[in-house]
Amino acid sequence: MFEKLKDIEAKYEDLTARFADPAVLADQNQWKSTAQERARLEPIVMVYRDWLRAEGEIVGTLELLEGAQDPELHEMAETELKTLKARKQDLEERLTTLLLPRDPNDEKNVIIEIRGGTGGGEAALFAAELYRAYTRYAERLRWKTELVSSTPTDIGGFKEVIFLIEGEGAYSRLKYESGVHRVQRVPETESSSRIHTSTATVAVLPEAEEVEVDIGPGDLQIDTYCAGGPGGQHVNKTESAVRIVHIPTGIMATCQDEKSQHKNRDKAMRVLRARVLAKAQEEQDQREAEQRRSQVGTGDRSERIRTYNFPQTRVTDHRIGFTTHRLALILDGDLDELIDTLATSAQAEHLRKAE
Repeated sequence: MFEKLKDIEAKYEDLTARFADPAVLADQNQWKSTAQERARLEPIVMVYRDWLRAEGEIVGTLELLEGAQDPELHEMAETELKTLKARKQDLEERLTTLLLPRDPNDEKNVIIEIRGGTGGGEAALFAAELYRAYTRYAERLRWKTELVSSTPTDIGGFKEVIFLIEGEGAYSRLKYESGVHRVQRVPETESSSRIHTSTATVAVLPEAEEVEVDIGPGDLQIDTYCAGGPGGQHVNKTESAVRIVHIPTGIMATCQDEKSQHKNRDKAMRVLRARVLAKAQEEQDQREAEQRRSQVGTGDRSERIRTYNFPQTRVTDHRIGFTTHRLALILDGDLDELIDTLATSAQAEHLRKAE
């Protein structure tokens, strides 16, 4: 491990030196990639340097112990040595965690798709509440959100809503949200006060760069049509809505929220690329699972991952057995505690498999 850390430190120093290179400064893309790679390595290098300092202090304290004649000085040195060894152990554990393989999608923007499931109008209302929770969470982190497409209902819900969140590490935080979310509550229209159970599905897709997905012009079927729903005469009489089909896979994306056909096409392509990449990654996971003769965690969207119980103000994540009674805060976008717990659990599982 420590040979690898030496190499990482050397690479970090090289990346730091590149910031003074005029060629890097003149190329915005090169400067950005250099900065991102340096930022990724910096936490590892800082902890490694702390470990080196602790190691050096341990050596110095051992030398002091060997030559200490004064009993009081000897006792102080032994106490200091114990503290330093505990610190060194803690730093080694942190380094082991930092060196775990990273999800290559972690730093990407995300496209989130929410659809009302079982429960009709109540499911659509719940889908709208989830949409608000995620957009509020993005606001807290100063991330940018952009609506891609939506199918609203008459009572303020969504049959479907697709939106983009742009922010550093967006996928690393939100990837745990993929799955079936279940809500238990008494609908406002229910006269007998019976608790109903409804569901909404959430899919979190890392936004794909053009270079990651090889889509040629001949692979696409692009249709335009008049948008439906609210928007006035312009939306309904102009062929601004766009439908794009990826012919090799049959994957389709549509967008009609913008008045401009060009903007709708751009948004639809972003969704299409993300879906094509997600399908390719899912197929790769399945191939690897077959090779290992064991199931790889693929974040299957058909899994029920979480229950929101309104009568008890309780939210339970079934994957890790985590329960909190902060339901109102969570639906207002205060998701950090929940996401941190999921991330810690995932990290512990990676460490267990790495042993």
